[in-house]
Amino acid sequence: MAALKDVKNKINAVTKTKQITKAMNMVASAKLRNAQARIERFRPYADKFYEMLGELAKGADSSVHPLLEAHAEVKTVLLVVVTSDRGLCGAFNHNIIHAAEKLAKAKIAEGKTVKVLCVGRKARDSFRRTGVETVAAYVNEMGSFDFTLASRIGAEVISGYVAGLYDEVTMAFGKFVSLARQEATLLPVLPLSPAEAGEGAPEAAGPKAEYIYEPSVEGLLAELLPRFINVQLYRGLLDTSASEHAARMRSMDNATRNCDDLVNSLSLVYNKARQAAITTELMDIVGGSEALKG
Repeated sequence: MAALKDVKNKINAVTKTKQITKAMNMVASAKLRNAQARIERFRPYADKFYEMLGELAKGADSSVHPLLEAHAEVKTVLLVVVTSDRGLCGAFNHNIIHAAEKLAKAKIAEGKTVKVLCVGRKARDSFRRTGVETVAAYVNEMGSFDFTLASRIGAEVISGYVAGLYDEVTMAFGKFVSLARQEATLLPVLPLSPAEAGEGAPEAAGPKAEYIYEPSVEGLLAELLPRFINVQLYRGLLDTSASEHAARMRSMDNATRNCDDLVNSLSLVYNKARQAAITTELMDIVGGSEALKG
């Protein structure tokens, strides 16, 4: 009977775990709808921004703004790694961190210094265990954020690049493709070039629009290039947020199905043990009865 009780306790424990994973799946699903709506609303603005800035920067010389100037020698590389603050979302955070670490090792092998700016608790905790210097960490921000977070990160990135502290800046984040697909993506942020400025915008059908700029192109670039960096960072934050909830929803759905399978297998073990116990009791009764007859 002790074995029966142990199996029954395991079934109860797995059933309670299933209730938790099912509730977490529903919460992630609700959060995903909000996060997906945010990134879908922001993408048209970002694409149009890329298109307009690409046209604006196409005829400009790289010396008109420090963000367009590539440093003569690349000595220090900054990686902006965007992950979630919480786990239980499968290999989502691991894939982003692995891509960032792979790039960091490649840059170090080339003799360059690599520094990391972490957004999300998982990125910070992971890079703490490595020898890579962490210049800043933004934790407990991914649950609820707006454009101000991208502006704060962008201000730190831009000031470091203009001051010569960083010669290259690359962002690692989770790109939201669909509910079933989230990709760990590496996006070069700085230095900018006229060709890269319009890379994110899809090719529009029909004739391209011609823009008349006022005031001068140089004045507009001075205003728009820092905002372009912020837009790139904010898009990475939104993509990572939506990808996190999609990955957690899928992970909790898999966990719920695994709980069902485990309950079924444990129920089978419980029924077999119960039948064996009943058979043993019947044999004892029959044996005692035959002994009394004898």
